[in-house]
Amino acid sequence: MASYDVIIVGAGHAGLEAAFACSHAGYKVGLITLSEASIALVPCNPSIGGPAKGIVTREIDALGGMQAKAADNCQLQMKLLNTSKGAGVWALRAQIDKIQYQKWFYKELLKDKNITLIIDEVLQLFLSKNKVMGVVCVAKGKIKAKKIIVTSGTYMNSVTHIGNISKAEGPQSLKRSNNLSTFLKSIGFELIRLKTGTPPRIETDSIDFKKLIKEPGTNSLLSFQHYDSKYLDFNKQVLCYLTYTNDKTHKIIQDNIHLSSMYSGNIKGVGPRYCPSIEDKIVRFANKPRHQIFVEPESKKLKTMYLQGLSTSLPEDVQKKLVHSIRGLEKAKFNKYGYAIEYDAVNPIQLWPTLESKKYKNLYFAGQVNGTSGYEEAACQGLMAGINVFLAIQKKKPLILKRDEAYIGVLIDDLVTKGVIDPYRLLTSRAEHRLLLRNDNADDRLIKYGYRIGLITKKHYVAYNQQHELINETIKTLKSASLKTQPRLLKRYGNSSHSLYDLLKRPHTKLKDLIKTNGLSKASIGKIEILIKFAGYIKHQQKFIERFNKYDSISLSKIKDYSCLKNLSLEARDKLNKIKPLTLAQAKRISGISLTDLMIIKYYMDSHE
Repeated sequence: MASYDVIIVGAGHAGLEAAFACSHAGYKVGLITLSEASIALVPCNPSIGGPAKGIVTREIDALGGMQAKAADNCQLQMKLLNTSKGAGVWALRAQIDKIQYQKWFYKELLKDKNITLIIDEVLQLFLSKNKVMGVVCVAKGKIKAKKIIVTSGTYMNSVTHIGNISKAEGPQSLKRSNNLSTFLKSIGFELIRLKTGTPPRIETDSIDFKKLIKEPGTNSLLSFQHYDSKYLDFNKQVLCYLTYTNDKTHKIIQDNIHLSSMYSGNIKGVGPRYCPSIEDKIVRFANKPRHQIFVEPESKKLKTMYLQGLSTSLPEDVQKKLVHSIRGLEKAKFNKYGYAIEYDAVNPIQLWPTLESKKYKNLYFAGQVNGTSGYEEAACQGLMAGINVFLAIQKKKPLILKRDEAYIGVLIDDLVTKGVIDPYRLLTSRAEHRLLLRNDNADDRLIKYGYRIGLITKKHYVAYNQQHELINETIKTLKSASLKTQPRLLKRYGNSSHSLYDLLKRPHTKLKDLIKTNGLSKASIGKIEILIKFAGYIKHQQKFIERFNKYDSISLSKIKDYSCLKNLSLEARDKLNKIKPLTLAQAKRISGISLTDLMIIKYYMDSHE
C-alpha cells in the first residue's frame, strides 16, 4: 500500500497551496487530481485579486504561499484599485494569462521532489473509528496518509447547464468526482448544493474595439510579491475594455428568462449573491438601465476574450441574441458558450478554525468545497489547511489568524462560525478592522508567522526587518524635526512650529518633499505615508480591538455540552453545540446568540475556574 505524510484531493488553487506548503515544510505529499487539465485551472475570470481578494493574495505571499508568485509571473495587466478612496480599500488586480498560469504551476510541481502527482479518482476515505487513515482510489486502491486535505472545488457530483441541456461533468467539460460526496454524506457530513457560472468566450477578431471603452492598467511598478517581485512594463500590458448592456439586451433576457437553467427549475443549487448571472441582475435590479460588461483577454496564446459580468445559463441561441445586442459585440463569434455549474459542498460549520473536521480527526477541507467562491478564497484556505496539517504532524500549536490580523482570518472565522447558504465571496465590508488589513501592510501583519513556521526564508525575513527598522527611524526623525529648522521647506510651507510629522499629515504632502528617503524601498515610503496620514483612524481602531480582545482570551474549550447551561435559550444551546466556539469572542459572532446568552456563558466559566 502506498503511503504519504499528506494526501491532497484536488489540484486546484486550494490543493496546490496545501501541497507546496506541506512540501516546503519537508513532508511527502500525494497530490491526487482527476486529470492534468484540472491543475491550476482558471475556469472563470482569468484574473487574480480585486477588492479584498488582492489583499488576500498579498497575505498568502507574506505567509510563504504560491499564488502571488504565480500571478506576478503570468501578468497581462496590473491595476491598483480604489485609489480615489482610503488606503483601507486599495487592492491589486492582475489580468493573467490562464495558459501560462497552468504551465507555471505544472513546472513547479515537476521540480518539487516531495510532491507525487497522481491522476486518479478518490472513491472514499478509509477510517479507523473517528480517524481518517487514507483514501481509496479507482486505479491505485488504498493509499495511506497521516493527514488528508480535501480540496475538490466544484467537481463533486457536478452538473453543467446550458438552457435545458444538463451534463454530468466538471468545469470546462472535464471529468467530475462521482462518488466522494456520496461517501461523505454516508458518514455523517452535511452537504449543501451550490451553483456558480461563467460567461461566453468571444473570438477576439470578431469584436469592434472602436466601440468599446479602453481600460488600461496602472502605470506604476506593481507586484503581489513582497520580495523577488516581478513587474510587467506598462507598455507591454494588454488593454481590457468596457461596454454596457442596454434595453434591447434586457428585453431579450426578460422574454427568455423561463429558458434559463436557473429559472426553469433545472438547478436546485444556490447561486452566488455577490457575483450573480446576467439573468439574476435583470430580475433583481429591474430598474437599472444598464450593467457593465468588461471585455478581457484570456491568454496570449488564445484569440478569445472573456465577457466579465455576463455569466449566463441561457440557451445558446438566446446567448447569441443577447451578446449581439451589446455595443461592440454586434458581430461577435462564440468560442465557448456560458454555462452554470452545480456541485456539492460541505457546510463549513462542521470544521474547526484549523479547517480540520470536528467529526473525524486527520481530515481537513479547503477551498470551494467549503462553500466559497473565487481563486483567492480557495488558495488561502489551502495554505492554512496545509500549514495546520504540518504543524499538527510536528505536534505544534495550530496557526489560527484573528479577524484583526488578516482577511484570511475573517474568511475562515465567517465560514466555521456562520456557515454558508450561498457561495461565500470575501468583501471589504465583511472585515470590521479593514483599516488595519491593508494592501501595504500584509507583511507587517503576517511575515512573522511565515518565518516562524518555516515558509519564509531567513533572507527575506532579514530584509523585511531592515526596512521595518528604517521605517521606525524615519518616523522618529519626522517627529523630532521642526519646520522652523528646515529653511528649504519654509518657503514652500510657511513659517510654522509644526513638526515634519504633522506636515506629512496633509493630504497632498509626500515624504520625499520633506526628507531624503535613502535606503527606503518604494513600499516602505508608502507605508510611512499611510501610517502618518491615517494615524488617528488607526489608533481608534486599535483601541476598539484591545477592548474586544478580552473576549478572545476567554477559552470555552472546557464546555463539552452546552445543555448543562440550563438558562441558555434552546436556539443558543443548539447552535453552540453545533459550532463548538473556541472562545467567547467566536460565540459572540454566532447568529442568534444574545447578550444574555454570553453573560450566562461568562458566569459559568468564572464559576468553574
